Amino acid sequence: MELWIYGIIAFGVMLSLLALRVPISFALGGVAVTAIFLLFAWRTGNFMPERAIRATLSLIFASTYDLVHSYDLSMIPLFIALGHVAHRAGITTEIYETARVWLVRLPGGVAIASVAGCGGFSAISGSSIACASTMGRICTPEMLRLNYDPRLATASVAAGGTLGSLIPPSVLFIIYGIFTETSINQLFLAGILPGLLSMAGYAAAIMIWVRRDPSIAPVPAETIPLREKLVAAARSWPAVVMFAIVVGGIYGGIFTATEAAALTLLFATLVGLGRGRMRLADIVPTMRETAKTTAAIFFIAACAKTFVAFISLTGLSNQMVTAVGAAEFGPWAFLAAVVVIYLVLGMFLDPVGIMVLTLPLMIPMVESYGMDLIWFGVVIVKLLEIGLITPPVGLNVFVLAAVIEDKVQIGRIFAGITRFLAMDLVVLALLIAIPSISLIVPLTMR
Repeated sequence: MELWIYGIIAFGVMLSLLALRVPISFALGGVAVTAIFLLFAWRTGNFMPERAIRATLSLIFASTYDLVHSYDLSMIPLFIALGHVAHRAGITTEIYETARVWLVRLPGGVAIASVAGCGGFSAISGSSIACASTMGRICTPEMLRLNYDPRLATASVAAGGTLGSLIPPSVLFIIYGIFTETSINQLFLAGILPGLLSMAGYAAAIMIWVRRDPSIAPVPAETIPLREKLVAAARSWPAVVMFAIVVGGIYGGIFTATEAAALTLLFATLVGLGRGRMRLADIVPTMRETAKTTAAIFFIAACAKTFVAFISLTGLSNQMVTAVGAAEFGPWAFLAAVVVIYLVLGMFLDPVGIMVLTLPLMIPMVESYGMDLIWFGVVIVKLLEIGLITPPVGLNVFVLAAVIEDKVQIGRIFAGITRFLAMDLVVLALLIAIPSISLIVPLTMR
């Protein structure tokens, strides 16, 4: 049997396990280890398991070691910890409060402020799930108190939470950069304009919705004095400084992404302690939560790396590139297939799982078409962002429902999400049709 056929069989077994709701890390790791062992055991034509043990363990440990000892990977726990510290220090709350006091008198202003707050949180934490969870506790109860329609009050936060995937720093960009060996600094910069475009799209979706039905977002009677607005804006200075460190430092060539992560984490910790919002005792539970989240991401990535090593052994990627070339699919047909695949997978799997599952097969074909890997990374992350709010398993929707203790039924949240999904598709089409939206900022660094 040809090795690439063996690779297809293993890939099919892994997809079957996922269909049976086996966690993606166990599906990837279990299939990869078993398949590698059998591959080496049958290498001579006779089944000789004793000769396969050393080779299998060597390959697993080598791929895992290379991943865990990656310098770029060290920024993941730093940015995760930054999100926890910024929340405890009240920095993320201040971002939302600033947007709220300035926009509260606009139709749908508090919902737009929630999206802006999610964008600001995303620029600190890099995690969409953390963004939806944290901002859901802050924004949704406030909108419900102001008699906003529950669909708008929840959907705006669930959609806004996805900005954590695109606005730098982004955990997904870090993983993409490691698996594709592209510059994480340039990926971060490439996400800036698409992230702002997505945020503007969500704000536009809210304004269109409220204009058609003003009753869903009553305008509060309170008038906030200009002085209070200016005080709120001044109070959010730590978030501005942190964003400037990450984006300005990387763009100016002052810091690497990892150095920026470490510096902003130190800065946020000192701000929290200096303001009395945090105590030294709070650092321990913060690091404990960071360790749990990091361990889960690293375990998935390590299992994926082992699976990638197996795919390389079988030559399946090369065979697929050859088959696609022989079929003479154009780049637009390939991109259409990628969009469909990611939108379907996004309905059932988490973003990290989708990325590590598909990249080993996708990237060789992307390179064969001569596409820019930075631009393609932005398109992929945008597709993963859409998957976070796509029914039936939009992770951000379920996280938000849990945070607000099911005060709004999941069905009603998804009913509000449809308008934001439509805007997401518009933004996605623009990113695909006009690559310069993603590339104009990182190109100035090259």
